[in-house]
Amino acid sequence: MLKGIRFVQKNLSFVIPLMMLAGFLTGQACDVSALKQLILPLTFLMVYPMMINLPLRKIAERGDLKVQLVTQAMNFTVIPLLAFGIGKIAFPDSPYIALGLLLAGLLPTSGMTISWTGMAQGNMAAAVKMTVFGLLLGSFLAPLYIQGLMGTVIEIPMIGIFKQILIVVVLPLIAGNLTQRLLIKRYGMAHYQKDLKPLFPPFSTLGVVGIVFVAMALKSDSIAQDPAHLLELFLPLLVLYGLNFALSTLVGKVFFNRGDAIALVYGTVMRNLSIALAIAMTAFGKAGSETALIIALAYIIQVQAAAWYVKITDRLFGPAPDAQVKDVMLDGVFSLHDRDTVQNALRLLAEEEIHSFAVLDEQNQPLGMVSTALLLDALADGTATDTPLKELQLEPALLIPAKTPLQQALAQMKRAHEYKVLVPDADGKIEHVLTQEEIIRHFAESKK
Repeated sequence: MLKGIRFVQKNLSFVIPLMMLAGFLTGQACDVSALKQLILPLTFLMVYPMMINLPLRKIAERGDLKVQLVTQAMNFTVIPLLAFGIGKIAFPDSPYIALGLLLAGLLPTSGMTISWTGMAQGNMAAAVKMTVFGLLLGSFLAPLYIQGLMGTVIEIPMIGIFKQILIVVVLPLIAGNLTQRLLIKRYGMAHYQKDLKPLFPPFSTLGVVGIVFVAMALKSDSIAQDPAHLLELFLPLLVLYGLNFALSTLVGKVFFNRGDAIALVYGTVMRNLSIALAIAMTAFGKAGSETALIIALAYIIQVQAAAWYVKITDRLFGPAPDAQVKDVMLDGVFSLHDRDTVQNALRLLAEEEIHSFAVLDEQNQPLGMVSTALLLDALADGTATDTPLKELQLEPALLIPAKTPLQQALAQMKRAHEYKVLVPDADGKIEHVLTQEEIIRHFAESKK
């Protein structure tokens, strides 16, 4: 099942049109009024899994204030006004469609901001913070912008919008953060990063395709009467995304280095269409399906445009600098303390399906490494399973700072014949790891 959902997630630009077609045909074949009951559960399915992986702790990190300020200034001045202006010109007699365009322009960033920035070898840390700040600011400012820009044309249910933002953003955000904390406390950061974190995004994608299906089904009758209407929606979206890419690229090239520029582009162009769709479908009653339709179409453009932009980033901003350890390392380290036993070590390796882990002293400093080979040798020599790990001849721990060039780290790993590296932070705490699997994945996914 999960494999199928991941296939949907990776092929969203094709699945969305298929679900729109399926929704349209369903709406033509039968009465779909009952589908309205699915809007709220699908919305929760769409938003809550996304919130579990949101790294709120990143807000406190320093070092990229300028790009953060410029990104959010564009997100909450230039882009919304651009969306509003295009909507006024393209849909003068269809205020709810113009509202959909405005919603798409009002709610910046999504988890894909981080993913696409990483694929283009931009500043991932900056992209993470843009995502968090964009979500928080957008949740507060969106109702005010909607009222200020559209309140004279349509009746804006301000209380209803704030209520729906509370339901579809704030509550899932709180629940997601609590879920993340509980999972990390229960299983540890390393297990969460390796096994649990990848499980949630695919389920969010299910919510997206479900909402798109419902929106299209509810709107199918009006589309059947005027099929050219879809093209009328599509062209203004192309203009909005084209201008957005052009403007953010220009600002990035003029004012920022390559990494920050790429983060800025994806931090402004990628819109949180999931939340925009959720608000459209829950806050505006029957008119919400009309508003949601243009947002659903935006998915097709956004995913395709983001993928193509990755292919031209080197031409626009120059080749990426050599990767550093921090670009590839993982949060969390599988570890046991020196007082733990061989039996504990065997269980950890078996349950987590890993090949080695760190052994820490009372101050949580690394004493060495235990690998499957070391344990098998110990068992072959008759070592009892209740033997404390401190009595074993541990393999040396290889520590490499996060800002070390990856090629240099590889050379050190080769000399030491050790292919799992512990990465200390600025305070000397071991909270990150560089593994051979992540290095291979990095080079496999590299554009070069």
